[in-house]
Amino acid sequence: MKQSVPFLNLQGITQRHQTEISEAVQQVISSGWYLNGESLARFEAKFARYCGVQWCVGVSNGLDALTLVLTALKQLKGWSDDAEVILPAHTFIATALAVTRAGLRPVFCDVSEQNYLMHVSTIASCITPQTRALLPVHLYGQMCNMPEIMKLADEYGIDVVEDAAQAHGAKSQEQKAGAWGTAAAYSFYPGKNLGALGDAGAVVTRDAALAERVRALANYGATQKYHHEFVGCNCRMDEIQAAILSVKLDFLDADNEHRRELASLYAQHIHHPEIVLPYSGETDESVFHIYPIFCERREALQKHLERCGVSTLVHYPIPLHRQNAYKDLPACSCPVAERLADTELSLPISPILTKEEVLYVCEAVNSFRGKPCR
Repeated sequence: MKQSVPFLNLQGITQRHQTEISEAVQQVISSGWYLNGESLARFEAKFARYCGVQWCVGVSNGLDALTLVLTALKQLKGWSDDAEVILPAHTFIATALAVTRAGLRPVFCDVSEQNYLMHVSTIASCITPQTRALLPVHLYGQMCNMPEIMKLADEYGIDVVEDAAQAHGAKSQEQKAGAWGTAAAYSFYPGKNLGALGDAGAVVTRDAALAERVRALANYGATQKYHHEFVGCNCRMDEIQAAILSVKLDFLDADNEHRRELASLYAQHIHHPEIVLPYSGETDESVFHIYPIFCERREALQKHLERCGVSTLVHYPIPLHRQNAYKDLPACSCPVAERLADTELSLPISPILTKEEVLYVCEAVNSFRGKPCR
């Protein structure tokens, strides 16, 4: 029988913790302190501990988090405007925009055939004397091979900034996303594994000087009121979002475990000659922010699933090196990223999606023959 499976039910996700969230928000409202207060300090300390680092700076969104950390590194290390940052061609454009907004040059590299992530094999040929940082993106909730990336960065004496916007709680060798590089940027966009009820983001790091500079830049460039040491911006996280995130952080690990269980069902029950599943190798430490599959007849498959009542999304249909915003950069070839852009389709996955719903999605995928569902 036909069912209706939404791609993501944000209202349902939030309603699970309605009481705790309402109490936290009411406490902020009653306090009369709405910026740079106790709720933000509490969340920053809590999230830093969770990530396994010393410092967390709450900011306005994920793009600003990336921009601020790159800007801070540029200032602290004296990078010139022609300094290059290597990033994958297959990701959301915010990763590239942050490089540009920081006054640096993005260099796009292809991604791995095995897991669709930035890898040392795709990075090495892009390194030049102007390279100052690598910007690996932990896409879909799966971490890049950080031990190898860190080794390569150490060999060349360059920094690593992790884009962990899709990897809240993801681990590699028992070390969480955000604890490997010089710093990392997180987004708490509502649809993320750890999502606010609005925009929010954070920078995490073990570098006290870097954290201090990021905090100043995000607060009009001021280290104390009316003393503006740098050309900054207004990129602060508000107290209400911080309070909400503190509540939701307590449930993140359990939510991620549920995502893993659903991903395992997809892997076990999707059997179709035209469908390529997303991961090869060990995925126990992925947090499955997105569950992508790949199909040469993507548009036909998406229409078929829509007829079956299954909502899907296409993530990143235009690779970054082909975006009009970056048409003036030197041409580059990223064949894997280009193929992914043409074939990727994201299936529903969330902490409130049921196993029965996932099995129905699997049945719908397996029935793809260009015919309507029964």
